[in-house]
Amino acid sequence: MIHSLAYVDPGAKIAKSVVVDPFASISKDVVVGEGTWVGSNAVLMDGARIGKNCKIFPGSVVSGVPQDLKFAGEITTAEVGDNTTIREFVTLNRGTKTKGMTKVGNNCLIQSYAHIAHDCTLKDSCILGSHAGLAGEVEIDSFAIISPYSIVHQFVRIGTHAFVQAAGKVGKDIPPYILAGREPLSYTGTNSIGLRRKNFSKESIYEIQEIYRIIYQRGMNISDAIRYIDTNLPATDERDEIILFINNSKRGIIRGYFDNDE
Repeated sequence: MIHSLAYVDPGAKIAKSVVVDPFASISKDVVVGEGTWVGSNAVLMDGARIGKNCKIFPGSVVSGVPQDLKFAGEITTAEVGDNTTIREFVTLNRGTKTKGMTKVGNNCLIQSYAHIAHDCTLKDSCILGSHAGLAGEVEIDSFAIISPYSIVHQFVRIGTHAFVQAAGKVGKDIPPYILAGREPLSYTGTNSIGLRRKNFSKESIYEIQEIYRIIYQRGMNISDAIRYIDTNLPATDERDEIILFINNSKRGIIRGYFDNDE
């Protein structure tokens, strides 16, 4: 299943059912799981850990050396979960001593020319659009979608089921379940369409909308809004996810855009 024109170091751990196309290159300290396909001219460098049934398209580079001046050659990894697709010319750098790994979860789609820098974490079922770029130590929660040409500042966190518009400039944390759009990037509503597609109930969506009305449209500061929500709204998984995210935000959350249709 490994083409004669591919280079695979004898020390690499490649499952028997892996397909490696011509001119791909796989280094020694690499693990590739069952059912994965590695396309022509893809490069898996030392530290790459690829799960089962992944698709690594031509020209991608997984586990490249971090583009970080603090990197001192320490042994780190770039880990990709099961059933994840990495399209053409993606660059996925390995970690530094800060976290030790860059990690992409299961069932993710990383579209062409996207860049994932050192020590980033993408949880399951994320989509990173073409030409999008993540700086170091970005965290993206499950089911978030980052549209093409977006750029994300280092240390930013993006919440579950959030949606970032195309060419978004993300400098602050984006809370769960929202749409982030316009310039400068702002809260523009809840991701209602995405939530319906994921079988959220009407009641849950309405509750999320009400929470963000309180946060962004009642004239309270964020701390007062969170206290009000915690005191006056019934506890649910979605409410608690939002409260926990905002309370743990280190960079602060994006501003509101008040002229919206919600």
